[in-house]
Amino acid sequence: MSQVRFDGRVALVTGAGGGLGRAYALLLAERGAAVVVNDLGGTARGEGQSSSAADAVVAEIKAKGGKAVANYNSVEDGEKVVQTAIDAFGRLDIVINNAGILRDKTFTRISDQDWDLIHRVHLRGSFMVTRAAWPHLRKSGFGRIIMTASAAGIYGNFGQANYSAAKLGLLGLSNTLAIEGAKYNIYCNTIAPVAGSRLTETVFPEELVKALTPEFVAPVVAYLCHDSCVDNGGLFELGAGWVSKLRWQRTRGAVIEGSMTIENIRDKWGQITDFNQFDYPTSITESMNTIMSHLEKRKLGSDAASSSGAVDVNAAKAHKFTQDTFAYTDRDVILYALGIGAERTDSDLKFLYESADGFAVLPTFGVIPAQAALGQVLAGIPGFEFNLTQLLHGEQYLEVKAPIPTSGTLISNARVSEILDKGKGALLLIDVDTTDQSGQPILFNQFSLFIRGLGGFGGAKTSAAIKGDAQAAVPSRKPDAIEREATLPKQAALYRLSGDLNPIHIDPQMAGMAGFEVPILHGLCSFGYAARHVLKHFAQNDPKYFKNIRVRFAKPVYPGETIQTEMWREGNRVLFQCKAVERNELVLSNSYIELCPNAFAHRGAANACPRSLSAAPTASGLLSEVLMNELARRIPENPDVVKKVNSIFQFNITKDGKEVAQWTVDLKTGAGSVSKGAATAPNCTVTLSDDDFVALGSGKLQAQKAFMSGKLKVKGNIMLATKLEGIFKQYAKEAAAAIAAAQSGAAPAAPAASAGSSSAGLVSDALFAEIGRRVAATPALVQQVNVVYQFNITKGGKDAAQWTIDLKNGAGSVTKAAAAAPGCTITVSDEDFAALVAGTINPQKAFMSGKLKVKGNVTLATKLDKVLQGAKAKL
Repeated sequence: MSQVRFDGRVALVTGAGGGLGRAYALLLAERGAAVVVNDLGGTARGEGQSSSAADAVVAEIKAKGGKAVANYNSVEDGEKVVQTAIDAFGRLDIVINNAGILRDKTFTRISDQDWDLIHRVHLRGSFMVTRAAWPHLRKSGFGRIIMTASAAGIYGNFGQANYSAAKLGLLGLSNTLAIEGAKYNIYCNTIAPVAGSRLTETVFPEELVKALTPEFVAPVVAYLCHDSCVDNGGLFELGAGWVSKLRWQRTRGAVIEGSMTIENIRDKWGQITDFNQFDYPTSITESMNTIMSHLEKRKLGSDAASSSGAVDVNAAKAHKFTQDTFAYTDRDVILYALGIGAERTDSDLKFLYESADGFAVLPTFGVIPAQAALGQVLAGIPGFEFNLTQLLHGEQYLEVKAPIPTSGTLISNARVSEILDKGKGALLLIDVDTTDQSGQPILFNQFSLFIRGLGGFGGAKTSAAIKGDAQAAVPSRKPDAIEREATLPKQAALYRLSGDLNPIHIDPQMAGMAGFEVPILHGLCSFGYAARHVLKHFAQNDPKYFKNIRVRFAKPVYPGETIQTEMWREGNRVLFQCKAVERNELVLSNSYIELCPNAFAHRGAANACPRSLSAAPTASGLLSEVLMNELARRIPENPDVVKKVNSIFQFNITKDGKEVAQWTVDLKTGAGSVSKGAATAPNCTVTLSDDDFVALGSGKLQAQKAFMSGKLKVKGNIMLATKLEGIFKQYAKEAAAAIAAAQSGAAPAAPAASAGSSSAGLVSDALFAEIGRRVAATPALVQQVNVVYQFNITKGGKDAAQWTIDLKNGAGSVTKAAAAAPGCTITVSDEDFAALVAGTINPQKAFMSGKLKVKGNVTLATKLDKVLQGAKAKL
């Protein structure tokens, strides 16, 4: 059994010259702490002063090999007391406010001096010492504070009005310090000890004083001061080897229907004071919830006396919410990425820069359109009345069904899928389906909202409507990956610009009313941080591998704190939890992200995620990639292929005699899949050129003939190669169409006559014709771009053509001629313009390398990507 140690810690114990304080000092020193022994050396009534008491305890500690120094100041001189610790040991970690005196008299006999002196030593003294220590505790990111109350303070005691008032005041001080210090890892607890000391020797019989030794109390106080103890804001009553924790209880109370009259109060008094049913609020927010709830009901004209009257599950589920339309641009996508901590790095640039190669949307942006639809749900649900101060966002599930466009318009429909009775509250499940304007499903969200105080209505406890695995727990082994990232002090202010305008994230007064010292970070912002960390470590930072995410919000993050995401891979899931590092507190729990299996290709996984691959050609210039992408789309649609073939193939693709790509076609596992990369354990490895693979896939070349002629080389089970023909025959038609489309893009047809024609064989002519069709079909481009471009096309170093793309006037147009007043003139070769459109070179990179020359407003060239999208689609 490991020993609880305090090596490297510095403790300050006030009133440590005898009794409880001495016991604390000796125990902490014995366990490795350096101790400041503070004692004024006065009497139990606070009279006189002496250094002998503190010196004796210091000598006792040193005799046992410990470290200690004495301090003889009054606790009212808190700065001097704390400075002794800093001067002697350079730091301070633990503060035990133990000093106290007695001036017991019945209430009518208490003088002003008796009242003031008790409060100055107990309450003000603890305040002065703790205030002086606070900046040192914050600086080191650790602190444990003990306040010493008394049973007299909790319950009252004859002849101790002054003492009991001060002692209960210490509990209030401690509770507030626990709230304000939590984010700095400063925990504050209160004890109400019963022990023999000079303060109790005049109250208890001598035998009892001897029996109630301080050694029964000291271990509890020491544990509350240790790093491993996570209790904060607790009240503990202890003595004689017995230890307990106290909490406040209150009755369920009664609602007074109609007028608030004395007679109505009298008639309800039995219910008001009935402790057969009770609650135990743990914060001022919980304390206020019931009052605010009934206030809201009165505003709505509801006099319902119980929560059951506010819940009609059937009515809520039957309600039809209006459809929500969410229009956004790339600016909104970028703002969201900044809001969840994306930085201008090579890996994150594609989320922050609209002209970056592969500009993409972070998948957790999917909660933003759904949140817009959620607004009307929170505004009111028939059959389900609640106050927003009661609402907690408990869990979130998001599924990305198709790649999220970088701009556009999305349509969301919300519904109440279930309301569950959780006893102390109701769990409201809101489902939001989001599609594009054509009806294509893009996103699904489920918001799990816990409404405090609305339980007990007799509803279902569980439901199959809950999406994902609500019980997902992290393994006991060490994490496979850990990511730490600091949030900015302004993170909440930045994130709220994406649409969540709840004032507790920006307004200190509103945050305070909700029980927080400062505005807190949005839970869905922490959610976004965690998703970024998982994508970085397990999915090559590529959103296309993302399928779904589920999180449970445990506690809030304060802006400026560091989020630590601990991750474990389990199959296609990455289980994770997040902590606020500074407080060592769990903020996200029971969470996971499911990735498309080919995200793990480099780790040996074989399955692919069909929706993440398309039949569009890529910048690699390999037509085999087009064919493989087509196979990836088609194979999962025909699971019989797996049964028939039952093998894993690895394809090594060559070009000009050199290997240029590797692919795995898994027709053995699950529904089958295609992934880019070498197979872990292929049954058959096939090597052939890009051209021959295209001919094979489109049915122009037979596998057997290719093998016999040496065009197709096989390693492993040669007989499996005979099954290739059967595989490709099933998809030859679709594969041939995809390849033909790619080939026509590489060698475009002549442009339409209306867009101009060329006898010079310029590829750019066909591309400008396609841009012309795009502009005619998309009049919104004029508003988005608002520029007139002139393109000077060269070939062989000579001027070959001039084109004008007018995205400023009327509905926009494309003509083969010089512009009258271009805002931006671009000179580029025919070949580089084709590459620019195909996406194989970036406009900015082309400019920096001299391939693209710009005259006029250079920054307007950054808008080229919007202009070229149509022609890019053609390619």
